[in-house]
Amino acid sequence: MKTPAIIDCDPGHDDVMAILLGARTMDIKGITTVFGNASLPLTTKNARFTVELADLRHIPIAAGHDRPLLRENNSADDGSRVHGKTGLDGPTIPEPTVPVLEEHAVDFIYRTAKETPNFHLVPVGPLTNIAVAIRRYPDLADYVTAISLMGGSTTFGNVTAAAEFNIWADAEAAHVVFTSGIPIKMLGLNVTRQVNATPKYRKQIREMGSRTAVAVAEMLDFYSERLSRLFGLPGGSMHDPLAVIALTDPDILTFEPMHVAIELAGTHTYGMTVCDYRHRRADTGEPQGAPPNAEVAVAVNAERFWERFLDVLQSYP
Repeated sequence: MKTPAIIDCDPGHDDVMAILLGARTMDIKGITTVFGNASLPLTTKNARFTVELADLRHIPIAAGHDRPLLRENNSADDGSRVHGKTGLDGPTIPEPTVPVLEEHAVDFIYRTAKETPNFHLVPVGPLTNIAVAIRRYPDLADYVTAISLMGGSTTFGNVTAAAEFNIWADAEAAHVVFTSGIPIKMLGLNVTRQVNATPKYRKQIREMGSRTAVAVAEMLDFYSERLSRLFGLPGGSMHDPLAVIALTDPDILTFEPMHVAIELAGTHTYGMTVCDYRHRRADTGEPQGAPPNAEVAVAVNAERFWERFLDVLQSYP
């Protein structure tokens, strides 16, 4: 039986890849959108474009929050330098026609969680919608089996030396999520940057020839060029699909239990995920460090990821 889930996202090139992968390998109950890689109107438009492109119109879309919980949302620090002005530069994006639910994303998340056994959340953007849902509905944790999120890092950041973009964009929201008591799988930059859309894989995708595959190749060409220029990477990092893989093909990844704290006050470290794994070093029976609150990805089999992703992509029109 496929795992039921909502993908909470800010599309974004790699968010689209997560939607395409999740729609075939999970029971996607809905897509909720949040600010992040672009403004909320654009991320919502990009989600609508994605479901139309891939004939996934049956998946409902609900728009969520357009700014962080507490901080001022600085549009100069959005994801446009990576994802372009639209958040999804590369392919031609027509005006989508699929409707958006009138229900707010936060309320949609809670209602769906209550109605769905073994429900999971897959947030791959800033965690604002999830944090507000936790605060607004204190019993939400009773209905969520686990959260598999893309965010943070055990090592380096990408928006600052210490902080990864999704956590940095609303660190206060991330703090709410990581202290919620809901089981968490964290997919951070230390692992997601090991899976890249190199020219070899983009060529294979383009040669599939389908409408969806050609659009995906165009997305990944733009995304890869930006990441190559900005960070010297060999291709676009497939960050967000790994949050899906963590639930559908967990043997592709290796996880370690850690305590993850979100830095909220540091001048140079705001948004850092402080990953404490000192408990693993205890050989005397004495506890060291804080008890784990997350399973943190530490390794990935990139070749097996691509085998899975390419196989799924072939199923689209």
